Amino acid sequence: MRPKELKDLLLQTVPAGLPILIKGAPGVGKSEIVSQVAAELGTELVISHPVVSDPTDFKGLPAVVDGGAEFLPFGDLKKLIDAKKQTIAFLDDLGQAPAVVQAAAMQLILARRVNGHRVSDAVTFIAATNRREDKAGVTGILEPVKSRFASIVELNVHVEDWVDWAARNNVAAEMIAFIRFRPQLLIDTGRPTNDIVNRPSPRTVTYASKLFSLGITSYEALAGAAGEGFAAEFTGFVRVCQAMPSIDEILDRPETATVPTEPAALFAVATALASRTSNKTATAILKYASRLPAEFGVLTVRDSLRQYPQAANNKAFIQWASENKDILL
Repeated sequence: MRPKELKDLLLQTVPAGLPILIKGAPGVGKSEIVSQVAAELGTELVISHPVVSDPTDFKGLPAVVDGGAEFLPFGDLKKLIDAKKQTIAFLDDLGQAPAVVQAAAMQLILARRVNGHRVSDAVTFIAATNRREDKAGVTGILEPVKSRFASIVELNVHVEDWVDWAARNNVAAEMIAFIRFRPQLLIDTGRPTNDIVNRPSPRTVTYASKLFSLGITSYEALAGAAGEGFAAEFTGFVRVCQAMPSIDEILDRPETATVPTEPAALFAVATALASRTSNKTATAILKYASRLPAEFGVLTVRDSLRQYPQAANNKAFIQWASENKDILL
C-alpha cells in the first residue's frame, strides 16, 4: 500500500473506531502518516512505545485501596480511559515488544477494558511494526494480538507520494530533484545488515537533506546519513547542477536563458523553478517550461501547482494548459 492509500484508509477507519496494524521497513513513514492523519482529523494523538514498556503500563499499578487490591491506571493508560475528544492511541514498534507486553496491550485493543477500567469510546487504536526480515529486533506478534486488528497492511515507498510530502516539508529542492532523477535511491531494498551504517530510506534521505540545507556537503557526512552509494551519487548530481543556469536568470530572461541538456540538470531546474512559483513568477516559469523537453515541461508545471495551487488561476497557466492539453493527458 502506498502512503497516500494508507492515509486515505486511516482517515476512514479512525472515525469508525477500527484498529489497524501497519507493517513496513524502518524509515518508510509509518509514524509520520499517523501524525498527519491525527492533524487532519483534529484528533488527540497518544504515542506509546511497547518495546520499552512494562505490562503495568497497559494494566495499571497494583495498589491497596480501602483495604482491597486494585490496579490504578497512570500515564498513557489513564489518558485513554479519560479521553473525551476523539483520540488515536498509536502503539509504535509493537512487534519489538516482549510477549507479556503484547498480551497486556491485547486486552485494550479489542476488549477495551482492563482490570475494571474501560477505555473511552473516543479512542481508536493504530499500531505499527517493522517486519521480521528487517533485522529490527522484531520476533513476531502474538496470533491473538494480530487478530485484534481490523486489517494488517504493509506500507511501501512510493516516489511521487514522497515528493509530494517533501515539497511541503522544506526538503531541499536539490534532494527532491535527485530522487526524481534516481528514484531507486529513495529506499534500499537490499538485504538488511547489522553493520553500523545507514542505508537510503525516506527517513535517512530527509536527514541527508537537512545536512545539505545547513551547507554540509561533505561526502563523509552524507554517507553517514544515507549510505556511501547514495552520497557518491548525490554529490555528483550536485556538481552537475552547479553548471545549470541560475533560477534568477531564468526568471529574468525565460525566453533566452540556457536550457540544460543533461537529464540531472533538467530535473534540478524543473524542481527549483517549481519551488519559486507565485503569481509574480508564473508567467516566466511557464515561458521557460515551454522551451524544455516535453516531459520536463509537464514536470515543472505539475510541481508548480503542487507548490502553489493558486497558479491554476493564472492567465499564463490557463493558456499553457490549453496549448499543451495533449501532453498533459
